[in-house]
Amino acid sequence: MKHLGERKSRSNKPSSSPRKPSPRATRTAVSADASPPNAARAPRVQTLIIDEASIDQRVDNFLMRQLKGVPRSHIYQILRSGEVRVNSGRVDATYRLKEGDKVRVPPVRVAAKAPTPQAAAQHPKPEFGIVFEDEALLVIDKPSGVAVHGGSGVSFGVIEQLRHARPELRYLELVHRLDRETSGLLMIAKKRSALTRLHAAMRAGAIRKAYYALVRGEWREKRKEIDFSLRKYLTAEGERLVSVDRKDGVHARTIVELAEVCGPFSLVKATLDTGRTHQIRVHLTHLGYPLLGDDKYGDFELNRQLAKQGLKRMFLHAAELDLEHPLTGERLALRAVLPQELSTFLDKVKS
Repeated sequence: MKHLGERKSRSNKPSSSPRKPSPRATRTAVSADASPPNAARAPRVQTLIIDEASIDQRVDNFLMRQLKGVPRSHIYQILRSGEVRVNSGRVDATYRLKEGDKVRVPPVRVAAKAPTPQAAAQHPKPEFGIVFEDEALLVIDKPSGVAVHGGSGVSFGVIEQLRHARPELRYLELVHRLDRETSGLLMIAKKRSALTRLHAAMRAGAIRKAYYALVRGEWREKRKEIDFSLRKYLTAEGERLVSVDRKDGVHARTIVELAEVCGPFSLVKATLDTGRTHQIRVHLTHLGYPLLGDDKYGDFELNRQLAKQGLKRMFLHAAELDLEHPLTGERLALRAVLPQELSTFLDKVKS
């Protein structure tokens, strides 16, 4: 994305040492009026040219990325007032940007806040194992306990940490999601074209995602196809949950294979044919095989006992990804081994 300043330079004198253009988008000249000591200096009006990295984004989401720290409510206010223009015309928040669009961004002043110790603690340096990376795609091995994005009491998830750690990357977006307590393979797109093609591949069922789960009881079938529709709902306390609903739910299909019987438990490999929220957890619990450590759908009394034995998280790990590279078409077979805390517990119950 290119920036075009709306004012000409005050001097035509050429620089003795011309600067190289920055690879990242930069702001235009800042306001000439004096800023209060506790406020960041606001830029003048900017005209931003949309390039391949930003096409098909909603304009409200685009502005939130450009105007970091500006409240969401103010973003919508400047859109409603017409201060934001695309190709000299007014647009609403749902407008999707096209390559070559000229976006007028008004000057916005943001109070400069010193980072608090709590904020610094919430924005740790990311420690994610990189399984695959090139110019279009990043695949990490996400640890358990880390949300993929901020929200629900979490200020900085995986995507915010990566953007903070890699400011030189103009585009980073989650391709899919993992539950906070689920570990394993997570895809992040580094190009908009990669994101759209990966989403299309997922809709077509062309990406294979397999998970390892340890469940209560002895799984008696070598291979089973679970085809139960699922419905999201809110509890009286406002918690979002999912249940099997054959009448009003959406189609969900999981293929489960027995990997190993481990005493009173079974290690199974669950391959997703669809990607519904909490799909594996709800499907297995509905059949009477709750995941160990699952605090939403599991056996809560058993979980308390297992925590004393060292299992302090849900035993669900995204272990395998098979797909075509979104730009080159190369076949990728990506794997992430069980994390230490899960493999240690598995050895304990097998002995």
